[in-house]
Amino acid sequence: MRRRTALVGASLAGVLAVTGCSTGQSVDVGADGSDEILTAAIAGEPDQLDPHKTTSYFSFEVLENIYDTLVEPDENLEMQPALAESWELSDDQLTWTFTLREGVTFHDGSDFTADDVVYSYDRIIDEELSNAWKFSAVESVEAVDDYTVDITVTQPTPNLLSSIGGFKGMAIVEKENVESGDITTDPIGTGPFSMEEYTSGDHITLAANPDYWGGAPEIGGIEFQFISEGSTAIAALKSGEVDWTDSIPTQQVESLSGDEAVTMGQSPSNDYWYLALNEDREPWNDVRVRQAIAYAIDRDAIVQATSYGTATANQLAIPEESVWYTEYDTYSTDLDEAQALLDEAGFEGGTLDLLVTSDYPETVTAAQIIADNLEPLGITVEIRTPDFATWLDEQNTGNFDMLMMGWLGNIDPDDFYYSQHHTDGGSNAQGYSNPEVDELLDAARVETDQDARKDLYAQAATIIADEASYIYLYNPSVIQAWNPELSGYEARSDRAIRFRDVSFGG
Repeated sequence: MRRRTALVGASLAGVLAVTGCSTGQSVDVGADGSDEILTAAIAGEPDQLDPHKTTSYFSFEVLENIYDTLVEPDENLEMQPALAESWELSDDQLTWTFTLREGVTFHDGSDFTADDVVYSYDRIIDEELSNAWKFSAVESVEAVDDYTVDITVTQPTPNLLSSIGGFKGMAIVEKENVESGDITTDPIGTGPFSMEEYTSGDHITLAANPDYWGGAPEIGGIEFQFISEGSTAIAALKSGEVDWTDSIPTQQVESLSGDEAVTMGQSPSNDYWYLALNEDREPWNDVRVRQAIAYAIDRDAIVQATSYGTATANQLAIPEESVWYTEYDTYSTDLDEAQALLDEAGFEGGTLDLLVTSDYPETVTAAQIIADNLEPLGITVEIRTPDFATWLDEQNTGNFDMLMMGWLGNIDPDDFYYSQHHTDGGSNAQGYSNPEVDELLDAARVETDQDARKDLYAQAATIIADEASYIYLYNPSVIQAWNPELSGYEARSDRAIRFRDVSFGG
């Protein structure tokens, strides 16, 4: 799961060693004295728990409950106060001043101050970590006093709030926890739950934080169990062994929706899945060849096979529910058009190395359909299915003809397009470069009028799709299920797994 954007997926290589008790509290510290532990079945194990370095969705499912950001999205994905209780923007729109909450402490009891914000953001920027691109317009981050931070930007930055608050990859971390190296397995945050135990290959247990600035959780803690097999997770939910899961086979969604033993949550998401062809290799550097493949793909078949109809086919990144949606329907499945484009390009057939990952079975399923789609064009698809860690290495070294992956948790249109398609974008693994797109994306980043900004992104997105920098496939739904006795939980379109407000029997 690239994200945001965190990357879909998790590295299961180099699994973490077992850790013992941490600086977290014991588990019987819920607001009402409850010692009830919520058991959540997630589909894979985090690769690590350093929020600034991981790109794993499985990691962020856990980290959402350990860390805070300065601001955070509400259920409508609008930014609200979190560690910052308020903020102001200067008249020239180049200085953001954040007033921090006083009295907030980290899980080890140390005080949260402006220095922690400066350290966290400077770490991301100076070490060029995975989300450094979100700070591309930031000139400086300075502590004015213990509870005031100024962020100075080089140009108007209308997406700054969503950049720093959209997900826990921008969390505020503790310097000592980082420098000790403990953060990868024993993270210390300011969030509603603290690390209690990590048993690699099995589970992670969090304890309720009685001193949480937002109020102590009503449950005593959370145990995240790693259950990759969806049918096993559902059986455990029905039997009462777990209370919540998102490890749900899509073919079971319809039957589960009518099952009184579970509560189903299904919500449209801002996520998208796509194909990308390596433009540093022939013949994929020929736009006509990429367009031919875009015409050959049967998106409806892929949606049905991978999601049993719960996803929505789309030819651009942003879903129809978003205010940033742009209508686009150029690539109806048309093998005749695909063949004509290949003929024009002088392509006479060959093999295509398709990189997917066994950690995400939907990519393997889609790859098999894609292979069938391309066979009539004389393209033999060779499917590789490494684990996600290897997938990342192969992508980053450019060792692929085409790959499939998804971006999760997008909020601002910049999240959908800049890093992926700007010539200098940090996640432009396909090697796409178009000066007109660069100019549009650069202009949209600083445009403060929403209508004008939407138009700039619509122009850029249309060119990106026309030139098949990505071949977009579909927008999935968020699908989760939980114990009917669990109250206060909602499936969110950004997939943020928040358990701080839940209780049993409420």
